[in-house]
Amino acid sequence: MYQAMSALSFAAESTYERNFALSGAPKGTRVLILGAGLAGMTAAYELRKAGYQVKVLEFNAKPGGRCWTLRGGDRFTELGGATQQCEFDKGLYLNPGPWRIPYHHHAVLDYCHKFGVALEPFIQVNYNAMVHSTKAFGGKPQRYREVQADFQGHVAELLSKAVNQHGLDQALTREDRERLLEVMRKWGALDANNAYKKSLETSLRRGFAVDDGGGLMPEAVPSEPIDCKALLDSNLWQSIASGQEYEFQSSIFQPVGGMDMIAQAFQKQVNDLIHYNAKVTRIQQDANGVTVTYQNSDGSGGAQQEQADWCVCTLPLSILGQLPIDVSAPMMSAIRAVPYESSVKVGLQFKRRFWEQDEHIYGGITYTDTPVSKISYPSTDYGKQGKGVLLGAYIWGPNAYEFTAMSPQMRVQKAVEFGAQIHPQYPSEFENGIAVGWHRVPWTNGCYGLWTPETRQQHYKNLCQIDGRIVLAGEHASYIPAWMEGAILSSHDAIKRLHTHIIASTKIA
Repeated sequence: MYQAMSALSFAAESTYERNFALSGAPKGTRVLILGAGLAGMTAAYELRKAGYQVKVLEFNAKPGGRCWTLRGGDRFTELGGATQQCEFDKGLYLNPGPWRIPYHHHAVLDYCHKFGVALEPFIQVNYNAMVHSTKAFGGKPQRYREVQADFQGHVAELLSKAVNQHGLDQALTREDRERLLEVMRKWGALDANNAYKKSLETSLRRGFAVDDGGGLMPEAVPSEPIDCKALLDSNLWQSIASGQEYEFQSSIFQPVGGMDMIAQAFQKQVNDLIHYNAKVTRIQQDANGVTVTYQNSDGSGGAQQEQADWCVCTLPLSILGQLPIDVSAPMMSAIRAVPYESSVKVGLQFKRRFWEQDEHIYGGITYTDTPVSKISYPSTDYGKQGKGVLLGAYIWGPNAYEFTAMSPQMRVQKAVEFGAQIHPQYPSEFENGIAVGWHRVPWTNGCYGLWTPETRQQHYKNLCQIDGRIVLAGEHASYIPAWMEGAILSSHDAIKRLHTHIIASTKIA
């Protein structure tokens, strides 16, 4: 899976230039930016600092794009007209889009530092969370730590047997074989006979059947490991590698109070440049400049126009591909070559934080083979009395299309039904929920730009070129798709090249 992610450029460290800055803009040069997501606001912030006259057109009534948080009182109308009212209690929220910041996404972290966005840890891996298969162990969820410890222990035992049966004699020296056996004993919690079985050592990894107590309480009782074949047959081992992926190794962060704290921080810097509720309907350019036609997003009023010398377009390709736009054939082909992935998130509010109170799960993610795929527990307000919201579904692929086709109310209902297979408390503790299917989000028509190695090779460079007086930016124009970091780095690259091009063009003129 990691190799596949690497091939698609999902697993890549940021190449952020910390001291990024532009300067010396030709006096009076106007740049129009389309979209006030993170890519658009980054461009607006940096270009104004460089001396450009900047204006931003934004479809929504607030900035941020997919950097979005839903709280109690918010309303969201999706394509098709279904409207949801978020009923979460004060202080509770759902991040329908990005929900975590890897430690090596330097651009996002640096802007958070620069703009004073408070961060807190996001718990990606919690060994006390669950891994669940409807086809194994009678559908009973297993603790992540039990599956992790037992898989590691059984592998260590099998490798030790291979060494003792001379299966690795040609590959290793005698000293190396002895060293490897010692490593396996430590790594897998094997006994003196290189066996992984019920013991104090294995229970220190997987947990005890009865934990130590005090006074006259019972002594600790070791737990019974899962049988090797049953573990292999369960396929639960597929989930335990997640925390070892490059993107998710500690530390990972989230803004205190919701992901849109980042969008709000950018807004404070560039709000006076943004024209909200502006739906772009046409993009024209000639040798002298760019003309963008737009109308009010609610359909009221007539067509309006904005003119500039240059344009940075950060609209998602799923939107841009539907608009009449004056660009070259190679760029138009690139715009239309990239479909958008589907994803669904469902936030569920419960009367109490039963996952902490009953099951001692503080943050982290449970993995399941049911359609909801993942359940993420809040990484904040640990032990707080009262209600809580968890991410009750994070869905991709065919299941996401199926859920998107449902009404929002049905998505929430299904998330509760499937979640009850892991947490029986769901039905009695559930209060309300909200569900976002990204293919029905009006300003994106999808979650993120879905490149393949073939489409990247054929179209990516054409997409990123300065086409006349227009340059594109956004996560779709990056090697880190679906991440905020990709959006910001794409914006930096686009405006840096555009700035160089403008200065060169001015000198020639």
